[in-house]
Amino acid sequence: MSIDTTSTRSVVLKDKAPGRGRVTTDVPLRKKPWTSERIAPYLMVLPVILILAIFRVYPLVLGVNFSFTGDKELNGQFIGLDNYIALLGDERFQASARNVLVVLLFVPIQVFVAGILATLVFLKVPGHRFYRSVYFLPVVLSPIIIGAIFNIILAANGPLNAALGVVNIPGVDWLGLPSTALPTVLVVHIWATFGMAFTIFLAGFATLDAELLDAAKIDGASMWQQVVHVIIPGLSQTIQFVFVTTTIGMLTGLFGLLYTMTAGGPGTASYLPEFLIWKLNGEARPALASAASVFLLLIVLVIGLIQIRVLRRATKES
Repeated sequence: MSIDTTSTRSVVLKDKAPGRGRVTTDVPLRKKPWTSERIAPYLMVLPVILILAIFRVYPLVLGVNFSFTGDKELNGQFIGLDNYIALLGDERFQASARNVLVVLLFVPIQVFVAGILATLVFLKVPGHRFYRSVYFLPVVLSPIIIGAIFNIILAANGPLNAALGVVNIPGVDWLGLPSTALPTVLVVHIWATFGMAFTIFLAGFATLDAELLDAAKIDGASMWQQVVHVIIPGLSQTIQFVFVTTTIGMLTGLFGLLYTMTAGGPGTASYLPEFLIWKLNGEARPALASAASVFLLLIVLVIGLIQIRVLRRATKES
């Protein structure tokens, strides 16, 4: 009797004990043919891949290449790392790099606010249906409109300082002081965008094991114990996603508010990398702006990877 070794093979797995073994057969050697059913998923994602390659990857490669060329009289000429060296010595770039650290301090605040409010809605506090709709409304507003509104509210003679004066608290020039300009813009940004993180948390709650939460309640777990031992571990993937997307949003989505509320000032107090990129382009220095864009990309990548690693370890331990 012959055995067709092209279609099947025999595998012998021996135990440590002598004279014992386990034989399994019918292990396929040939790869599956490329049928229409196997090709269909690849064809479905092909348009998205092409769009990303044309409008994301290709411009990114061009930008990195352009960052090694000169501006003005050296336009198009390869100058190596001169743009990056020039940026490191630029006062505005140094200020924007320091301000990135300030932004990172506000990321946990936005995640915490969105997470707490989503938890309260999930637990169905009175009025939770109303809050579910209202919290998302600022997300649909234009940053320019939001900036214009808060320019009026936060003006030196605006409603906020007037309200503080009623309770004998001295007013503050919220957008005119170096120490308060950027934090004020970040607080406004949190108010305007936390609705997206709030919605993501609600989607995460939909995947939470309700029976496990009910069991914790029956066992007499307090609200804090339920959050720490049930909700946070159950939403570990969601928390990681929200942290990373919130960080990216704060580092790359503040231009509209900065342009409207502070214009990077006073001085360079509220400069961020994306605002610096816009300023450099306005000064007809696109190659230097490309180098700043590469720096911003590296900052986002490094911070995102660190966050994922730290949060993955923290949620496992909890």
